[in-house]
Amino acid sequence: MNILITGCNGQLGNEMQLLAKKNPQHQYFFTDVEELDITDAEAIDRFVQENEVDCIVNCAAYTAVDKAEENVTLCDLLNNVAPGYLAKAIEKRDGYMIQVSTDYVFDGTNHVPYKEDEPTCPNSVYGRTKLAGEKQVQDNCKRWMIIRTAWLYSTFGNNFVKTMIRLGKTKPELGVIFDQIGTPTYARDLAAAIFAAINQGVVTGVYHFSNEGVISWYDFTKAIHRIAGITTCQVRPLHTEEYPTPAARPHYSVLDKTKIKATYGIEIPYWEESLRECISALNQG
Repeated sequence: MNILITGCNGQLGNEMQLLAKKNPQHQYFFTDVEELDITDAEAIDRFVQENEVDCIVNCAAYTAVDKAEENVTLCDLLNNVAPGYLAKAIEKRDGYMIQVSTDYVFDGTNHVPYKEDEPTCPNSVYGRTKLAGEKQVQDNCKRWMIIRTAWLYSTFGNNFVKTMIRLGKTKPELGVIFDQIGTPTYARDLAAAIFAAINQGVVTGVYHFSNEGVISWYDFTKAIHRIAGITTCQVRPLHTEEYPTPAARPHYSVLDKTKIKATYGIEIPYWEESLRECISALNQG
C-alpha cells in the first residue's frame, strides 16, 4: 500500500518512521508542515491523488493543551478542520484513514476504565477540537479507525518523561500531581498497534490504546527517577488545585483496551516495562 503519515516530526510520527523500516512491504510518504500543509484542502487532495495514497495515518495535531485555551482558531483548524480535509481526500481513493485522538474527549469523572462507546464530555478546547476531528473523519470517509491514547511519551520531542529526568537532575525538589490517574503510553507501542491494524486490515471503529496498568503522575515521576537512577531530587505529591492550569485535566483517564486487543490480537506491554525501554534508549543517545 501507499501510506501517507502526517505529523512525521512529532513523537508518534518519528516512531512510525522507525517501524516503517520493519514493514518494507508498503511505500511511505512521511510529511510534516514543510512537505504538506494539512490545513490546505487543495494541497492534500492533490498529494493524495497524485501519489495514489491508500491509507492516511494522521499523527499531526495541536497538542499544547494549555495554549489551546487561547489559540482556539488554530487548534480547531489543526484538530478538527484538517482531519476533515484528509478524510475527504482519501474517500475519493476509496482508501481508509487512521485518526489519532485522545483521552481528553472524556471529562475524567469515571472511576472505571473508559470504553469506546461511553458518552464523551470534553472540558477543554483541546478535548473539544479533537472530538470534533473524530466526527469529521467519521462523516467524510467510510473506512476509518479512530485510536484514542493518553499520556504519550517517547525518546523524541518534549514530553513528561524527558522533562522529569531533566528536572530531577537539576532540582533538589519537585511537586507533582498525585490525584490525576491514568496510564502512560510509549509512542513506540502505539505505533506498533497502528501497524498491526494496517497489516491485518483496518476494522472500522473507535479504539482505545495505552500501556497496561494504572498510575498517578506523582507515582509515574517516582518510577522515572528510580529507573533513571536519580536519587538527589525529592518528589512530593500535589493536589490539582495546588497547580492550577488554563486547561482542565481529566482526574481519571484510564482507557479500556479490550476492543483493540480482541480485534487485532495484540499484547500490550505493562507501562513500567515500556518506560524502562524508553529510558534505556535515551541513555544510549
